[in-house]
Amino acid sequence: MKICILSDSHDHIPLLNAAVAQAVKDGCEAVLHCGDVVAPSTLKCLLKYKIPVHIIHGNNAGDLYATAKMAHQSNGYMHYYGMDAGIEIEGRKIFIVHYPHYARAMATSGDWDIVCCGHSHKVSLKKVLNVNQKKTWLINPGTIGGVGQEKATYIQADLIKMTFDVYTVEKSIEHHHI
Repeated sequence: MKICILSDSHDHIPLLNAAVAQAVKDGCEAVLHCGDVVAPSTLKCLLKYKIPVHIIHGNNAGDLYATAKMAHQSNGYMHYYGMDAGIEIEGRKIFIVHYPHYARAMATSGDWDIVCCGHSHKVSLKKVLNVNQKKTWLINPGTIGGVGQEKATYIQADLIKMTFDVYTVEKSIEHHHI
């Protein structure tokens, strides 16, 4: 099973939509959003894909009540967890949190196969040695919102093969109607 991992959309609907459209086309069956959605209405563009979207908030949380309400009214497609989430997909234990320092600590715990974070707007894929003397993937997909001078990036992950591929969405898409 493939999933789309993204973060820091910061209300950039065209970039978020383009990333998930491509991910779904490539066979992704779920989305993990590692925080900084900002306005909950940003996520409405994802409902049409009819795949699970797992959401946490970051430091730019927006209206948390509206986020929870939208998830509740999404016919089971959106799952809003608050500040972090421990989920299981395809037998893989995945922890989602916004902050990289918190993510690194969770990766060292040995409780997770993959720990995903955001916040820095910088892509990072690395294996971290955990307390069980095994390795845990620590993944930061960068910013799908293309915040500042950063590229708009996200990751497609294959949970069977445990491979992670970085994708870029052209920022020029922001100027086109989707």
